[in-house]
Amino acid sequence: MTLPTVTGVVAVAVADAIHDELDQMGAFDASPGMAAVAYDLAVAFDSASDAPTSKAVVARELSAVMVKLRALATPAGKGGALDELNRRREERLAQRRERAAEDG
Repeated sequence: MTLPTVTGVVAVAVADAIHDELDQMGAFDASPGMAAVAYDLAVAFDSASDAPTSKAVVARELSAVMVKLRALATPAGKGGALDELNRRREERLAQRRERAAEDG
């Protein structure tokens, strides 16, 4: 893929940048389907015609998917949204076990 050259600017394909971000946030493991959609949209953006409308539509959809994936990402030193849901589930199960043991 040939990218336009601008003096003093290093051109990076959107697909490459998105792939790197998806990899860094662990999206391919956390949500492989959504990560694949994001990457496919990035490839489509890179290969879209220069028509501003078509690029804008792809960019908007890519942005929406990336927002969802970032919400699932685990920040350094913190649990992600999925970890939090799993923690809450484990707490509820532990409480049920305790009640069952008290009743039994």
